[in-house]
Amino acid sequence: MREGTLLRGSAALDLFDAQLTSRHLDLAGRWLRSFGEGFYTIGSSGHEGNAAVAAAVRATDPALLHYRSGAFYCARVAQARGATAEQQASGTTSERHARAGQASAEDTAEQARAAEQAAGLDGDDAVSAAARDVLRGMVASSQEPIAGGRHKVFGNADLHVIPTTSTVASHLPRAVGIAFAIERLRRLSPAARTPRSARPQLDARSPWPADAIAVCSFGDASVNHASAAAAFNTAGWCDHAGLRLPVLFVCEDNGLGISVRSPSGWVAAALRARPGIRYFAADGCDVAATFDAATEAAAWVRRHRRPAILHLTTVRLMGHAGADAETAYRAAGDIADDVARDPLVATARLLVAAGLARPDEIVSRYDEVGWQVRKVAEEVLAEPKLEGPADVAAPLAPRRPVRVAKAVTEAATRADGPSGAARDAGFSGRLPEEAGPLTLAQTVNAALADGMVANPGMAIFGEDVAVKGGVYGVTKGLRDRFGASRVFDTLLDETSILGLGLGAGLSGMLPVPEIQYLAYLHNAEDQLRGEAATMQFFSRGAYRNPMVVRVAGLAYQEGFGGHFHNDNSVAVLRDIPGIVVAVPARPDDAAPMLRTCLASAVVDGSVCVFLEPIALYHTRDLYAEGDGEWLAPYLPPDAWSAAHVPIGRARVYGVGSAEDLTIITFGNGVRMSLRAAARLASDGVGSRVVDLRWLAPLPVADIIRESAATGRVLIVDETRRSGGVGEGVLAALVDGGYVGAARRIASVDSFIPLGPAARHVLVTEDAITQGARGLLAR
Repeated sequence: MREGTLLRGSAALDLFDAQLTSRHLDLAGRWLRSFGEGFYTIGSSGHEGNAAVAAAVRATDPALLHYRSGAFYCARVAQARGATAEQQASGTTSERHARAGQASAEDTAEQARAAEQAAGLDGDDAVSAAARDVLRGMVASSQEPIAGGRHKVFGNADLHVIPTTSTVASHLPRAVGIAFAIERLRRLSPAARTPRSARPQLDARSPWPADAIAVCSFGDASVNHASAAAAFNTAGWCDHAGLRLPVLFVCEDNGLGISVRSPSGWVAAALRARPGIRYFAADGCDVAATFDAATEAAAWVRRHRRPAILHLTTVRLMGHAGADAETAYRAAGDIADDVARDPLVATARLLVAAGLARPDEIVSRYDEVGWQVRKVAEEVLAEPKLEGPADVAAPLAPRRPVRVAKAVTEAATRADGPSGAARDAGFSGRLPEEAGPLTLAQTVNAALADGMVANPGMAIFGEDVAVKGGVYGVTKGLRDRFGASRVFDTLLDETSILGLGLGAGLSGMLPVPEIQYLAYLHNAEDQLRGEAATMQFFSRGAYRNPMVVRVAGLAYQEGFGGHFHNDNSVAVLRDIPGIVVAVPARPDDAAPMLRTCLASAVVDGSVCVFLEPIALYHTRDLYAEGDGEWLAPYLPPDAWSAAHVPIGRARVYGVGSAEDLTIITFGNGVRMSLRAAARLASDGVGSRVVDLRWLAPLPVADIIRESAATGRVLIVDETRRSGGVGEGVLAALVDGGYVGAARRIASVDSFIPLGPAARHVLVTEDAITQGARGLLAR
């Protein structure tokens, strides 16, 4: 192509096609929008140099793309079709020159053919195939290859392109997690493992080659976002700690965040300053320069298994989106300067200068690609759209309770048979069912250990969970029994903890991250709402991020903490579509519920939050000191199936005649309500106490049945009155046609104060008793 570049002529022609396709897709999007049939006009014009990044990495490297990485996607489609003979022969053009590839020509060609067939690309050339994928997203076609009309994203499981949301930078922590999992699974694969002890080892299958790297692109404005800062910090922290993290961050820097210009030199300074991350840079409008820098960066990351940033300076053409009149905030001279750097024109000049095409051939190819894209745009207009709410929500959170129950039974069978020796080793010969009655904390610990034995890909991580064994001792001893590769401490950043979980789950592991306190979840909540819960929705189940997030929370800690260690708000979790929220109150529920969450994560890819009431961790007694009635024995494997607790099923306690009053509660409210019910029983009032156990989905059928049985319902809700769980219970009663009396006792709309003052805002046993008597007096 020119002196000093690794880019060869045939590859440059293919990249030019990808660039042309991306540009015409932007134009087609605006054409579709002009008559109300297109629903997305954020384009990639000016960023088309990113096609060279696709050529510099392998087609099997997982990629999480910025919404302006259209040319990258088009180039990846061409790779899958085997459009470039050199790429078929070596896996990637860049690696031949960097001497970093190991795949044979036959293997690579076979992979390309398999990807082509799996992606359903037969019948289209690379231009039409890429255009069809993207245009289907623009018109919300239900035949779009990844989201099926639910959103316009760049994604295709057969191309290893993982869909990302429009939330700025939220995919970067996941990219770090994917890189972590790739390397962790590579190092701990059976082939690479040296025999040591009989304790169960991490053993999960990655969907990517052992030497893959994670590729993640984003815009310059995203550099300033907290999620990006968390990802960069974690990558650097891991590198400083000697942990290998093969991730290539690609910053596409057009200098603008919609209308806000990045200060001159700021992005480069910010990215260069990241400790532990190697910095590479190139003119993103120069396809050859971009290819060379990307080749060097990718080869460095792949060889050293360490993080790097590739900083590409680009331009933004045609505004932020179709409706953006950038002349309102940009000077005409600035816009003209960007047009002068148009990467398509730059690539055309390069091809002409190299003698690979004449100017008239360039123009003809531009027109030809344009007509191809327009033809496909006209074809996708006739494709079906999503029909009805069931169709829309179908991939959101599949629930297969029979399969989950079967998975629990199978785990029990293995634990009682083939995995018996591993289980014995996992408990160091001291099985929990032989230890006598256990507390909630001890039961969770034992259930986690059983989960580690049953699920070789399971890993437990978070702040203080390993060496210390958790702030409350819940994970005590697990690191010693299962090793530092499966139970490990993280840096103190909840966004990164969840990001590691998201990437690990997507990569074939079963992550069980811990958020140390419920109040600490809020600064990282978008990793659950915007990333975890949406993955199956935006990929039609092609990608899943199974995860069980343990969270210590709720109030009533005596003599400790105030609000940040006694947070009683779960509203931020309850309205996330598809998420499972479990709250075990008693030890004999905790183990079955945790097994259900783990099985649901494996079977259905569920995202589960396992909310553990801190105040009940070490509680032993129920009615009187020393009665030990809050303790429970740990069940042996042969009893797991009978004790299985399905998602969305409540537990009912009958106190007295159980005919006069229904008390609906959860968490700390269960113990308080049982104590209050005992006081009422002494006065001849029979109650049934309903422990919801699951806050999402609520056990609606159980709520309605038990409420109708007495006609009087007292809802005891330890969360706040506004936005609390009680609101959902009341709504379920109304929707279910309940016609009896109902009353709600809830905590005050307040943060939790320190010390005895907490009693003024939280639900108390006296308030429950008074509320019950008031309801009975109606």
